[in-house]
Amino acid sequence: MSVAVVTDSTAHLPEGFAERHSVRVVPLHVLVDGECSLDGVEMGPAALAEALGERKIVTTSRPTPAEFAAEFRAALDSGADAVVSVHLSRELSGTWEAAVLAAEEVGSDVVRVVDSRTTAMGLGFAALHAAVAAADGLSAAEVEAAAVDAAARSSTLFVVETLEHLRRGGRIGSAAALLGTALAVKPVLHMSEGRILPLEKVRTMNRAIGRLVELSVQAAGDGPVELAVHHLASPERAVELANRLEEAVPGCAGGCVVSELGAVIGAHTGPGVLGVVVQRAS
Repeated sequence: MSVAVVTDSTAHLPEGFAERHSVRVVPLHVLVDGECSLDGVEMGPAALAEALGERKIVTTSRPTPAEFAAEFRAALDSGADAVVSVHLSRELSGTWEAAVLAAEEVGSDVVRVVDSRTTAMGLGFAALHAAVAAADGLSAAEVEAAAVDAAARSSTLFVVETLEHLRRGGRIGSAAALLGTALAVKPVLHMSEGRILPLEKVRTMNRAIGRLVELSVQAAGDGPVELAVHHLASPERAVELANRLEEAVPGCAGGCVVSELGAVIGAHTGPGVLGVVVQRAS
């Protein structure tokens, strides 16, 4: 059986990874002052950072079921016998629901949809592990299980300059955002049960970066791990963080990939965000 793997643009796979692993990516939509663009196709991180800097109104929306159905049919028409579609948490977006509706239209017997309960490279690693399973010739059920298992073994941590963007997008409560702003702290957040939740508060970005390293070491444990660092408009800090992680995490044999966040996730975190995804092997 040949199984195609589909994900969405919030996976923020590093450049070339999707093509190398034959992962199909369906872009979400980004609206800047009401004008719609496709995440990662027509709107990239630089344009997003510029729009946010100019205080334009930036919102996001899911792909349509028709867009998913077209991608599923294209995969099947290209020779796949089945499709495993892996997406960001349903707690954060209607993307998973749109994929489910498309799967019902195309045929739930040939399309399986996975809620990764995470996003960014937590989702990206899940899609890549599914793609490896597919390349090894495993069944659709086994490819789906590989995605679910990988997603469950990831930890996502990040720090933002301000909680305002998350508050505007409804991804974090107003009370938490107000508290963070009032205290002028740098909030450390994490993905838990599919949601973005505050973890700690620190006073400066330098301390926040230090805590990201410490928390990543704890999340990694003693076994082998894959690591990813995300950022938006902070390439120097991202490289610094990646270097510190490679030194601090003993199980990081393959190095740390660095990927700039795309427009959809970046719209909700704002410029200056730094994130780490720790993908444990077991």
